[in-house]
Amino acid sequence: MRDLQTLLWQSAIHHHNRLCPRQVLGVRIGLYAADLLDLDPAQKDKRLFTFVESDGCLVDGLAVATGCWVGSRTMRVIDYGKTAATFVDTQTERAVRIMPHLAARTRAMDHAPDAPDRWHAQLAAYQVMPVEELLAAEPVTLNVSLAAIISRHGRRVVCECCGEDIINEREVRRVGDTLCRACADGAYYQTTARAGPVVCNLVPVI
Repeated sequence: MRDLQTLLWQSAIHHHNRLCPRQVLGVRIGLYAADLLDLDPAQKDKRLFTFVESDGCLVDGLAVATGCWVGSRTMRVIDYGKTAATFVDTQTERAVRIMPHLAARTRAMDHAPDAPDRWHAQLAAYQVMPVEELLAAEPVTLNVSLAAIISRHGRRVVCECCGEDIINEREVRRVGDTLCRACADGAYYQTTARAGPVVCNLVPVI
């Protein structure tokens, strides 16, 4: 196992001004996933892919422990607001979802009785609690296509509505037209040049 304290230090120094309980959980979850899938947690071959179910500190702990990063396209954030993540061996498609035990937060006080408050108790306890007491894991099957998410590197097309580039096979085909998802399904933004959301004038599919 890679040294826990080194990973925690990397997460705190490089991504935050301090260490927090969710960073610790992220590191512990990532190391546990690598152990369950029998993969090298210091991966460099992009074999491990992570779906993380919240943003924030948990993501940074997971990334440091597993080598999965949004920027390297080996991690996807699906924000359910949950402290949980699913890890996939991209060669075998074996997948496991890991989350803290529901009782882990209350059990933390037992492992750090001298902590001044619950937050500091969790920070200390999550570093030393046995993994079977801290985390729960279950095998899962993906309902999404991992191959489609990973896609083909270097592929580029142009949206026939807005004229912008689309990479990573994220285009949508509608009645023979190639559209970006913003034009096809509505964007999360609107331009300041005109009132209202981005709208494509192509005829929608009925």
